[in-house]
Amino acid sequence: MQFEVIATCNTTRARVCRMELAHGVTMLPTFMPVATQAAIKGLTAEQVESLGITLILNNTYHLNLRPGIKTLDEVGGAHNFQGWNRNLLTLVQDSGGFQLVSLSKFTKITEDGALFASPFTGEPTMLTPEESISIQHCIGADIIMQLDDVVSSLTVGPRVAEAMERSVRWLDRCIEQHERSGRCDRQNLFAIVQGGLDAGLRDRCLQAMIARKDRVAGYAIGGLSGGEEKDIFWRIIKQCAEQLPADRPRYAMGVGFAEDLLVCVALGVDMADCVFPTRTARFGVALTFKGPLNLRLRKHAESIEPIDEDCPCSTCSSRMSRAMLHHIVTIETAGAHAVTQHNLVFQAQVMGRARDAITEGRFPDYLRTFFENYFGNQGYPEWCVNAFRSVGVDLLEGKDLPLIPGSDAKWEYSDAA
Repeated sequence: MQFEVIATCNTTRARVCRMELAHGVTMLPTFMPVATQAAIKGLTAEQVESLGITLILNNTYHLNLRPGIKTLDEVGGAHNFQGWNRNLLTLVQDSGGFQLVSLSKFTKITEDGALFASPFTGEPTMLTPEESISIQHCIGADIIMQLDDVVSSLTVGPRVAEAMERSVRWLDRCIEQHERSGRCDRQNLFAIVQGGLDAGLRDRCLQAMIARKDRVAGYAIGGLSGGEEKDIFWRIIKQCAEQLPADRPRYAMGVGFAEDLLVCVALGVDMADCVFPTRTARFGVALTFKGPLNLRLRKHAESIEPIDEDCPCSTCSSRMSRAMLHHIVTIETAGAHAVTQHNLVFQAQVMGRARDAITEGRFPDYLRTFFENYFGNQGYPEWCVNAFRSVGVDLLEGKDLPLIPGSDAKWEYSDAA
């Protein structure tokens, strides 16, 4: 990996970086779509690449089950298997370990590793830190993640400290296995910071993992986006991003809402991933700079407008109407495909415009404009306002708008909305 910081914001901690991996350059900050089982639902690899996306995610656990390492070996790795020519990151579990949470009834954690029972056959499989790295070597991902022990972000008590400390021990085992492989020149191992919502545990984990800086290529912030209050979420992100080395990429796992992405960027995060834009597309919701559109609502049934007049995606540039999408979305697969393409381009634009604004020295203005257009006069989420104020940006400067408490994202719930 070649990693270079090429621009920084004079007000916030946002930055623009160039990350060169074996399959090309990815500019940061970026949003990474999730192709759990080697495919983004509804799109071919060629279509995804045509959207300008340069880095996607696969899931190690799922690819190990199906198609299996033997098949991946025979075709020369996951890039060839899925026809993807750009960069690839593999998660051992969803969102830095949430495979262990979401499949907890199939999983038992020991010091040796995670003992899984296949959800398909019930067959037990022990996934050790060493085995997780070996599987990712076979997959051939450009960025590989350590196996970590993660609990739900709402967990409290001694289990959180146990999981954090085990994650550090497992990182050491992952490092040793990776260094023995001779693949450090083309596959890049990231550590995952754990510690739940406990600031003290996060500091301990950060200290331990930063001490291993020379043996890892980057860092992820894991164990969040699991239902915790957003006012706690951003403080943990800030705590971690402030301490992580400036010469390593920083990855916030499981973050996908536009406002969350921009908060993370302002706090110093470079990468984020989530199933949100593709999953919500399949439910008929299109993401726009004026807020999400629920295309299932009757209010869109007679609209001949595209989702967004200014969007360069093929759905909008071909002027497929909201009425057409209302007619087919959630019914015909073409509807899901069309909205998925749009939503991925929206996510890419949010981050691309952030990169441009940072480079041109106007990132605070970009944040103010984005929130003004996205939330209008309804008021801004209080947690976002607090987060941006912590890095010198006051969204409410010169405005008389209410603060919206809580953690809910903006949504178009009804025809009256």
